[in-house]
Amino acid sequence: MTTTLPLPAKRTTIPPEGTRGVLMAIVVLALVLGGAALIGWGLASLTARALPTAPPYMILVYTVAALLVLMPLTGRLVPWIANWFYLFPALVFLIAFTVLPIILTVNYAFTNYSGQNSGNPDSGVRTSAILSADRRVVTLGDTPEADSVQAYLRCKAATCAGDTLVLLDEDASSPIRARIASVSGTAVTLTTPIATGFALADVTRINRIERVGLANFQEIFAKASSALWPVFLWTVIFAFSTVVINGLAGLILGILLYNKRLKGRNIYRTLLFLPWAIPAVISVQMWVALYNQQFGIVNKALGLLGFAAVPWLNDPLWAKVSILLVNLWLGFPYMMTATISALATINEDLYEAASIDGASRWQQIQAITLPLLRTAFTPILLSGFAFNFNNFGIIYLLTAGGPAQEGRESTAQSTDILLSWGYNTAFASAGGQNYSLASAIALIIFFLTLAISLVNFKAAGVFEEARK
Repeated sequence: MTTTLPLPAKRTTIPPEGTRGVLMAIVVLALVLGGAALIGWGLASLTARALPTAPPYMILVYTVAALLVLMPLTGRLVPWIANWFYLFPALVFLIAFTVLPIILTVNYAFTNYSGQNSGNPDSGVRTSAILSADRRVVTLGDTPEADSVQAYLRCKAATCAGDTLVLLDEDASSPIRARIASVSGTAVTLTTPIATGFALADVTRINRIERVGLANFQEIFAKASSALWPVFLWTVIFAFSTVVINGLAGLILGILLYNKRLKGRNIYRTLLFLPWAIPAVISVQMWVALYNQQFGIVNKALGLLGFAAVPWLNDPLWAKVSILLVNLWLGFPYMMTATISALATINEDLYEAASIDGASRWQQIQAITLPLLRTAFTPILLSGFAFNFNNFGIIYLLTAGGPAQEGRESTAQSTDILLSWGYNTAFASAGGQNYSLASAIALIIFFLTLAISLVNFKAAGVFEEARK
């Protein structure tokens, strides 16, 4: 009696079908990309230890090289994945510009990352130093901190073992980061000797990025009355008012311009479409000039009519009104175009039947137009609210968050919305660039936006429609 051994399963070149196949392909490609990145990081780390002057971009060179090796190997193990290699560019861009920023934002929110604590050498506390003959012991001069070398270097341990000392030459053009073995008095012993070609002049410390837990969130909520709550309230008012005002203006103009009996309606459409066609950067700068309190055309016209000059951009209340008016100018063409497009889908027979029954034009709008537009307008209004909730451009270009308001944080002035508040904290803070606090603000914005979106979707019945 003979037995036949089962043949090994033949690797198929036909990819799995449906959603399962797509997800499997993405997982395999992500593993290949992650493996290549891990190999690149490991090789770059080894190179940096052996050759401290190696350029940072070597990690990209090693990653690409590893990717070129792993892709053919993966194609042999999983033959059908070759059909999905075209997804690599999209996956790389998705990870680089979406996934990685999200991960970094979440990570920085729980650290002290700022313009000062940036992980770079602190040029403000440089001190002179002498290198020993064996080039392993660095003796520091007078340190800014009078306590000890440990306090100056901000060591994690009493011996400073494993911490970093930055060595600088005369012009500080080629700093070297050396690992510390121990500290005794003002003498710092390094783990490895310094290359003979390096002439030591000064040393400094690293401003380390450290984890601070929930300290950033505690700071935000401790000052909530002067920043978070007023900014959040204005953000909601701004987004809701913009959607209502722009929606009504676009709806009215769309219904009027859809009337086929209106002469020259194409000319009117073109003229009213122009605010949307002109880049917002140009339009907003034009409005800044128009709203100038002393020289603006708006106040000049009001003066001719006998009215006093209005502080459009210099008063907190009028600045908010100015933002809503300018956003109306920028946004109503989109709502108008959406209305005209939605009206084109309504059957004309409905209006003819209503006319035969004796319904007036206004009654037709109430009974036919508005109910049928509701389905088309609901997602438009919801997306408009979400967009304006984070509409940084109009705030930054028109008022830059100002004018200043008493009792408010310097980064959260009268017209700042949540996003501009985060931007000011990260890049325009008077006390220095605070990236960690801005990241915490970004996380709060995310959860607030998510909560508001869920409420909007629930109120609009989007979930019920999806279940159908």
